[in-house]
Amino acid sequence: MKQSAVSLLVSGLALAAFAGALNAQDATRGSALYDSQCATCHGDHLQGRSAPPLARPDIASRYPGDSLAAKIHNTMPPDKQGTLSAPQAADLAAWIRQANPASPASAAGTKSDFPPTANLNQLMRGVMFPNSNIIFTVQTHDPAEKKKAGNDDTGFNWSQWGNDLYTGWDIVDYAALALAESAPLMLTPGRSCQNGKPVPVNDPEWIRFTKEMAEVGRAAYRASQTRNQEKVSDVSGDVADACLNCHSMYRDRTLRGKGPGDPSSAELRCSKK
Repeated sequence: MKQSAVSLLVSGLALAAFAGALNAQDATRGSALYDSQCATCHGDHLQGRSAPPLARPDIASRYPGDSLAAKIHNTMPPDKQGTLSAPQAADLAAWIRQANPASPASAAGTKSDFPPTANLNQLMRGVMFPNSNIIFTVQTHDPAEKKKAGNDDTGFNWSQWGNDLYTGWDIVDYAALALAESAPLMLTPGRSCQNGKPVPVNDPEWIRFTKEMAEVGRAAYRASQTRNQEKVSDVSGDVADACLNCHSMYRDRTLRGKGPGDPSSAELRCSKK
């Protein structure tokens, strides 16, 4: 009992010391410490080198609260774990957070270094639509199937150009990654809808739908990596739902009673239902 009480006391004191270190953290000290302890592996500008990059927009959500400082304190450097003190770990965490760019959602509404070229309709038709369809097609076509010999088409097919360079599964991989990586483009400040209205990049539900699309893209990629047609077919339903959730609020209601070719069918797009 005495030993257990002593252990609890020591643990309590350690936690208190760590909490105190967090309260006194200093990003300036952390910058100097990063240069001497971390830059060799993680890069001079957090870009990564032999170790993963630390410049990533999800750093705050990935390591909430004091978890980043705790990870540094407990596991870094990999070959000298535990040698960094709690105050040093807190200073490093403060520097890494300060040096990181804002996430796409929190940056919405600010000036972008890469202003949009496409309107939302062009972005959807150029990126989201074709890549989603590749994933949907896995429901009926096995990406592992071999192309039949002697089935050459003498005409030029724009949509299939270059497909012979990659396997069917490679193409599914790339489609899933395209969805995940391009979803944040829906939050680019200054992008317009087809009808000229601004895309509602600050709308909480628009941000939520964007995150859903990025997540289902990542889920589709994980499923594709299993090389299992059934798993990808299952996740394709989630891709369809992510599209439908956004469409039903910001697009589809404008088509009721009107044909897709009717110019007035797009007049309410990007307006919340």
